[in-house]
Amino acid sequence: MEVNKLLFNGELQEATAFQLPLPNRGLVFGDGFFETLIFMAGRLRHAGGHLARMQQAAAALYLTLPAALATAEALEATLAQLVAAQGRPAARLRLQLWRAGGGLYTPTTDAAEWLATAAPFTPDESPLQQVAFAQENHSVYSPLSFCKGPQAWLYVRAAHERQQRGLDEVILCDAAGHVAEAGAAAIFWVKDDVLFTPALASGCVAGVRRAAILHAARAAGLPAWEGLFRPADLLAADAAFTANVAAVRLVRQVGSHRLGDLAAPWPALLRGL
Repeated sequence: MEVNKLLFNGELQEATAFQLPLPNRGLVFGDGFFETLIFMAGRLRHAGGHLARMQQAAAALYLTLPAALATAEALEATLAQLVAAQGRPAARLRLQLWRAGGGLYTPTTDAAEWLATAAPFTPDESPLQQVAFAQENHSVYSPLSFCKGPQAWLYVRAAHERQQRGLDEVILCDAAGHVAEAGAAAIFWVKDDVLFTPALASGCVAGVRRAAILHAARAAGLPAWEGLFRPADLLAADAAFTANVAAVRLVRQVGSHRLGDLAAPWPALLRGL
């Protein structure tokens, strides 16, 4: 029988018996954010990167991170409890934070409540065979577009469009036509041995894996550029891939444009990130 536990404000509970207390400002106003994390081989992957984005998101929303989540060590130890209780060798975790209390728009506290859930995780790094630019959705830059949650409606719409068009993935552009991101991941491409990815000004999420790839490339002395790029720049690439905490996936085709394999040194750099 599958074990189904969750963590609510640090307390381990049975998921089937859990009831979300009301009022809940996350539900009513979207007054919060979430993180998607991967726990494998006894470790929380990119714990420092997740903490940095959580700190930035909390500051932008005028929230205080709970002590159980406030350092990389505490974050990993806290979520390890849930993974152990689930008895899973690997888990995809969702950590949701929202402002405590009720009230109207004006906040009455900077305290946050939180909920962590876990699901089985099996890596899927198979290539994306058919990708296309989104036709019905575009990214929106805002003071909160870097984090996950406040603009989640956009990615729900993008996933619906992907599904309706029978695609493996869609690529979002901003309102001005600059490439922003894939529907559920950052987008990268390589042209003449140079790595490119959209800047945060495009409205893309500040992905934890995105940051790790850029850091690793620059630490290795490899050219890696963030900027505002047009779809034609991506279509002219030698190779492209998406990246999020769950996987790095090669893009085989965008529309009718075929793309190639990643050449050295990029495959070696991406392994283990």
